Amino acid sequence: MNIDFLSPINDEATEYNVFQSTSNIGENIQIHSRQNGFPDLDDVSIVILGIKEGRKAVNNEGCGEDLSSIRKKLYQLFPGNWHVSIADIGNIEQGNSIEDTYFAVSKTIEALLKKNIIPIIIGGSQDLTYANYRAYDKLEQTVNLVSVDSRFDLGSLEEEITSTSFLSKIIMEQPNNLFNYSNIGYQTYYNSQEEIQLLENLYFDAYRLGEVKNLQLVEPIMRDADIVSIDIGAVKQSDAIANNNCSPNGFYGEEICAIARYAGISDKVTSFGVYEYNARIDNKNQTAALIAQVIWYFIEGVNFRAKDYPYSTKESYQKFTVMLEDDDPVNFYKSDKSGRWWMEINLITDNKYKRHTLIPCAYQDYVKATERQIPERWYKAQQKLT
Repeated sequence: MNIDFLSPINDEATEYNVFQSTSNIGENIQIHSRQNGFPDLDDVSIVILGIKEGRKAVNNEGCGEDLSSIRKKLYQLFPGNWHVSIADIGNIEQGNSIEDTYFAVSKTIEALLKKNIIPIIIGGSQDLTYANYRAYDKLEQTVNLVSVDSRFDLGSLEEEITSTSFLSKIIMEQPNNLFNYSNIGYQTYYNSQEEIQLLENLYFDAYRLGEVKNLQLVEPIMRDADIVSIDIGAVKQSDAIANNNCSPNGFYGEEICAIARYAGISDKVTSFGVYEYNARIDNKNQTAALIAQVIWYFIEGVNFRAKDYPYSTKESYQKFTVMLEDDDPVNFYKSDKSGRWWMEINLITDNKYKRHTLIPCAYQDYVKATERQIPERWYKAQQKLT
């Protein structure tokens, strides 16, 4: 990979690390520093990647300028019983233009994906999700994007890309590699009814904040994700103040950590980002501490991956066939290893969509099907393929 895009961690963060216990995370990961140079990534499973780009942040000036507070808070945490190797590869600085930054981000993440390394991205403005998505272009597969956000950030195709308008570019621009988009935690008063209806017409998934306060609903959504993008403004203001767009309502700190753990547990998630952190307004580094804990929980989740679908064959599952109201059979599969459920889409013939053959679901979806009710996620997936 091209390490010219990456600058080392500043001395403030690495020097702070010296005073920590030898058992802390900072003493047990490889760090790209001026003193030690760039780490060897041959046996690394997860990297931390900072992106100091915030020029397209809307109403959040200062976003991405300083990421050292997050790193200091992360380095001082103690690791769990982890078996994965972690490296912090430094920062991508602002390019001469925003397009230069996007190019550096896409190429860096693309190189990491080819090495089967999961990047944990610390942003920067959330429009960087677009650059993350473009990193999948060369993989020749469709991907699923999950955004944890109070807003859809749709904008319009005519608008330039910003932190509030990047999604329309992901949906409409070619090459179009997006199979499904899911929003977790939107707040209705921040999104127009036209936008809500548009997502419905596209058979995408949107879950209101109150709905996903039942966090068990989040697990199958995350299990189907390739890219996870978290706007820290989705967390309520009292728990994460370092964002000019934060709201009195949102997820609690422990809830966003649980969501991150579900993302980590997912066998399909290959990139994870937390965006819109603004160090200028982080009182007592409270939000930096929360983001560090979000990262901790994501890594914890990765360590507990069950290696279910797509890593195992259907023979590793119990199969249940249910007849729907039109006498259409739907096959459900339950993992012998984890007890998690999937439902099968039978219409897929194009290799581009083969990895979407099994749609993650909950046991409740199977129960609904036995009552001759069509599971919503199954229906939407079918509509996107017909």
